[in-house]
Amino acid sequence: MDVKTFGDFQSFIYDSCGITLGELKESMVSARISKRLRLLNLSTPGEYLEYVKNDQSGSELIELLDAISTNVTSFYREAQHFTLMDTLMRQWTIQGQRRFRLWCAAASSGEEPYTIAMTLAECGALELDTKVLCTDISTKVLSQCQNGFYAKSRMNGVSEDRRKKWFQEVGDGWQIVPQLQTPLTIKRLNLAQPPFPLKGPLDIIMCRNVMIYFDNRVRQNLLDEFHRLLKPGGYLMVGHAESLTGLATKFKTIQPSVYQKVH
Repeated sequence: MDVKTFGDFQSFIYDSCGITLGELKESMVSARISKRLRLLNLSTPGEYLEYVKNDQSGSELIELLDAISTNVTSFYREAQHFTLMDTLMRQWTIQGQRRFRLWCAAASSGEEPYTIAMTLAECGALELDTKVLCTDISTKVLSQCQNGFYAKSRMNGVSEDRRKKWFQEVGDGWQIVPQLQTPLTIKRLNLAQPPFPLKGPLDIIMCRNVMIYFDNRVRQNLLDEFHRLLKPGGYLMVGHAESLTGLATKFKTIQPSVYQKVH
């Protein structure tokens, strides 16, 4: 892929979804779109980019974003967040709250949403009016999330007790029980295009390990939208490798990667 064509991909992808591709990503993009070129019988990356731009249905844009997205996830990843979630939900329940709304903003293939669901079930919140919105830009991973089926190799982090309680062993993998699927609403959403069609107020937003792909302009707009949607006293949890440093945030820092809306 020549320098100009890669620059055109960088601009188009940034405008489409806010993802910033560094100069060192050229070989990755070239390799990942090669399958689409063969499938569509196209000769060059430039031809493919024009094809994506001219696709009025938008389906090929989704294919492109699926191809370049890196979906690294696991059950109970950065487990401190789920411990805190359990504590918060129990506190709010003791205080009399009976309606809870949470948002998993980068749901990927479902390990994070179902870890949330297990956490909510174990603290009794699923017996109340509790719902979890799960979004991602990739329809491919959202399909996996919807299915809730995981190969045994992906079950690391889930204890034997939890496997027996919240999964059914089916063939060579594990199927999440319907009880944990019911409170989840799974939707495609582009985080780079706020405002979102959500009313709030939300109790907890988890947006972990996705803002690292955005520049400060996109991050700032996203944080402003999170602040709008959270209730006063609500919590935002980001990835441990992420920071709000350098951004005009209205959040109070509770601990590294955890922030609270105080007004």
